[in-house]
Amino acid sequence: MNFLVIKKKTILAFFVFGLALVSVWVSSTMLSSTDVPAMGGGNEVREIHMITGEFKSTTEDGKEIESYRWDPGTIFVEKGERVNLIIYGVNGKEHPFIIEGTDVEGVVRKGEETIVPLQFKEKGVYRLICPMHADKDSDGPMIAYIVVN
Repeated sequence: MNFLVIKKKTILAFFVFGLALVSVWVSSTMLSSTDVPAMGGGNEVREIHMITGEFKSTTEDGKEIESYRWDPGTIFVEKGERVNLIIYGVNGKEHPFIIEGTDVEGVVRKGEETIVPLQFKEKGVYRLICPMHADKDSDGPMIAYIVVN
C-alpha cells in the first residue's frame, strides 16, 4: 500500500511540475509578443489612445471638489517615431490643449475623437496641457507627459 501512495504522489508531483512549465512557457510567449517596435524610419504610424477624465469628491464639510485629467497621464514614444495621439472626450464639454515645446494645439470635445499627429525630433519630456485646467483652482492640473526616448 505504501508503494501506491508513493506512486500517486510521484504522479501528482510530475503533473504539478509539468503544469508549472507550461505556465512559464505560455507567460513568456505572451509577454514577448507584446513588444512594440520603434517605428521611426518606416511609413507606419502607431496609434496611442487617450481620454479626458474627471474625478469628483466631497470634503467632510460638504464642499464638492473635482479635477480633470488626461488618461493615461504618461505616454512613451521614440525620437522620430510617427504617432497619432487619438484623444476621446469623455468628461467636460471641451478641453483646449497645447503641447509645450511644440506648435501643436487643438481642442478635444465631449463625445468626439481628436487625432493629433506627432513626430518628435528631440528627446525630452513634453507636457500636454489643458490651459482651462492649469491648477487646482481651475479643477486641474490637467497635464499629461509625453516622454520621448
